[in-house]
Amino acid sequence: MRVDYNVPTDADGHIADDTRIRASLPTIRHVVEHGGRAILMSHLGRPKGVTETLRLKPVARRLSELLGQEVQAAVDCVGDEVARQVADMRDGDCLMLENVRFYGEETANDEIFARALAASGDIYVNDAFGSAHRAHASTEGVTQFIDVCVAGFLMQKELEYLYTAMAQPRRPFVVILGGAKVSDKIAVTRRFLEKADSVIIGGGMAYTFLKSSGVETGASLLDTDQLDFAAEVLESADAGYTQLLLPTDHIVAEQLEADASTETVGEIPPGWIGLDIGPETRMRFAVTIAAAGTILW
Repeated sequence: MRVDYNVPTDADGHIADDTRIRASLPTIRHVVEHGGRAILMSHLGRPKGVTETLRLKPVARRLSELLGQEVQAAVDCVGDEVARQVADMRDGDCLMLENVRFYGEETANDEIFARALAASGDIYVNDAFGSAHRAHASTEGVTQFIDVCVAGFLMQKELEYLYTAMAQPRRPFVVILGGAKVSDKIAVTRRFLEKADSVIIGGGMAYTFLKSSGVETGASLLDTDQLDFAAEVLESADAGYTQLLLPTDHIVAEQLEADASTETVGEIPPGWIGLDIGPETRMRFAVTIAAAGTILW
């Protein structure tokens, strides 16, 4: 079962927000209460190889508490030892595989790695809506080697909500986009421009749109390969009926550190990094959101 346990953790490795873990419980409970053996796959963060602070053992511990039964943390996500742990499972057991992104083969959707992951299961359940758009080994590759592939209850819930929001939204329909990368949101951005009354763009991707419009973004995160697409989106919004909102002020720092000194500016100085939207932008975004009939984030 592919779940999305990319959850925030503190410096001591404790789960800071278990919302995503809680959201997966109905599907896991359905499996174990019906005598199935739940083998869970997830990523955590963006490790470059094995990273001790990004192991999934704390997640397995928190899941054990929420599920009311022991969830064993596997030593790896593939290999002979994992195969032995899977073979030792009994009906109703739950096993958390180690972070699949410890292997570069995961994001490369490597066939051999996908086959090794698939060897642990008979039925594939995708309940990781937040990762389902990426063709990785644990989301797409494994489906080539398992005959029965289904969606989990969380995936079903998200898709039903998305369908309703897109097909019959209460107006005004406001879409909020964020995250670091523009490249994995190209198709949905175009679609939202056709459907939404307002599109709010924040997060790291906002700087790519600002840069494409000629605004100084300093050393902020940029998806440079998508500057032309961002300019196209801005042009389409100007020519259409959709209001597109971008940040007009920013919280910035000279370095991306927890104790860095920050300032609020209208235009980001050269060498400075945009960290968040400023108070003026918060107010503008809040007014639009408060008036919405449907919000899709």
